[in-house]
Amino acid sequence: MRRTGLKAYIQSHEWRFVIWVTVIILVITSLPYIYAVRTAPPDKQFVGFVLNTSDHAQYLAWYKGFQTAFLISNHQTSEPNPSIFFNLLWWMLGRFGYYTGLNYIVVYQVFRCLAGAFFLITTYAFTSLFFTSVLQRRFAFMMIALGSGLGWILVLLKYLMHQADVMFPLDVYVVEGNSFLCIMGYPHFSEAAGLILLIIGLLLFGERRGQLRYAVIAGLTAFFLGWQHAYDLLIVWMIPTVYAGILYLRTRRWPAHWFKAMLIVGLLSWPPALYSVLLTRLNPIWKQVLAQFSNAGVYTPNLLHMVILMGVPLLLALVTLILQVRDMLTRRNPAALDGLNLFLWVWFIVGWALTYLPTDFQIHMISSWQVPIALLAVLGFNQYILPFLSRGWPLAKRASVPAILLLALVALTNAYLLLWRFVDLNRYDYPYYLYKEEVAAMHWLEEKQADSVVLSSYDTGRYIPGISGQTAFLSHWAQTVDFYTKSDLVEQFFNPGGNPVDRWKLLMNYGIDYVFVGPAEHALGGYQPGEDEFLELVFSNTQVSIYQVVLP
Repeated sequence: MRRTGLKAYIQSHEWRFVIWVTVIILVITSLPYIYAVRTAPPDKQFVGFVLNTSDHAQYLAWYKGFQTAFLISNHQTSEPNPSIFFNLLWWMLGRFGYYTGLNYIVVYQVFRCLAGAFFLITTYAFTSLFFTSVLQRRFAFMMIALGSGLGWILVLLKYLMHQADVMFPLDVYVVEGNSFLCIMGYPHFSEAAGLILLIIGLLLFGERRGQLRYAVIAGLTAFFLGWQHAYDLLIVWMIPTVYAGILYLRTRRWPAHWFKAMLIVGLLSWPPALYSVLLTRLNPIWKQVLAQFSNAGVYTPNLLHMVILMGVPLLLALVTLILQVRDMLTRRNPAALDGLNLFLWVWFIVGWALTYLPTDFQIHMISSWQVPIALLAVLGFNQYILPFLSRGWPLAKRASVPAILLLALVALTNAYLLLWRFVDLNRYDYPYYLYKEEVAAMHWLEEKQADSVVLSSYDTGRYIPGISGQTAFLSHWAQTVDFYTKSDLVEQFFNPGGNPVDRWKLLMNYGIDYVFVGPAEHALGGYQPGEDEFLELVFSNTQVSIYQVVLP
């Protein structure tokens, strides 16, 4: 059969396999959410997130703002700031929720499932560019979908040594290169990784067909990606550009197709990158927000910890590189690093280098890097590891047996991460649950004057903008300007031994309109706001009291 496109490469039975795997993964990753909703205590409400609640509360705030506006301000800091922020993804979701009337938790689940399905389907299509064997495609697809690092070893040591937490937690919990974890709790990363694969796949397919129209589609896709994750444009710009440069160095012929293709992509996708730069350079609030990304303390791990984070696939990829270089130098296989193999190596090496960019968001450059790692791992497994195993292990002659064992090994950490969600959720506490009275109090605030500033603890403050639409004094580790200073001020405010004059100055200096007092605030101390004449009780229920700031 003459191969004319991706449809000619992928048969219908392959798509059935992909759809079944996608459905199973989506069902499995939905189990923590179902458990959280079905088992919630009568007085608690599940907030809708099972991972990284601080950032998801930030997205909830954006979602709330974009329901009624095209540009929004930062409601997670008390400093006045103009409505100049835009994010295409959360604008679309906000408008979808507004016009359908669906609850945010439902909208989030719809997006999570669609993003996960998009990533998995795009991943399988992408593997078809590199493997003709259906078994190898499925192997690579499953490794990308389920693969995780060697964090399970740290988990085992935790229990053997009776530790409170695992050593080097980031080697277990960093999500950007873990497809399964992204599908479970970071759908925006799943969508972004799928878009990266789509862009790169279109460029490679366009090179194969010798047609620049694929570069136009890739450029428009990059434009769409940039308005959601501007930093991901570095990946789709740098990898193909370096690949074109390597082609020129190897052949001494100008890569005219790649030059034109990347010129098209760059011209179409530069506006969101320019917007992000101007936003974080010219506006003082957003400049400080970007500077506070270091508050997360999450940076790309060193070589040893990267091996733990990415696991066996990374080790196999490195072995494959060494053996292919050997084959090329010894003339066993002079073309070992030609064609698409060369592109994989460029993506692997340059992609790794991008993760060490001297920026606070360098960790995000790992997004989609698990794909070239897995493809190289499968390539090396079939070319080198499997023939070696077959010499002394008869079962290895059936490639599916060692492949299944390897998949089980690389999925171990994800099995732990999934099960641990149930342990975390079973505590029925912040940050995964709020008291229903807290949610009711936030909805009461929603009816008050817009842009009111609300002081509360961090546990409730993170959700105030997303539920009430009002501004929180303390809400997010990056979006809240002077986060640590304000954290200290909140603790001092709710300290019963604090000075009323200091409280008054705090309320006046930051333009605070309301003080939110619930279980989380009581846990900071026994302060009774009604004792101060400048606070007037304006709302109360069995769990929450809200005080309005008034002149003494």
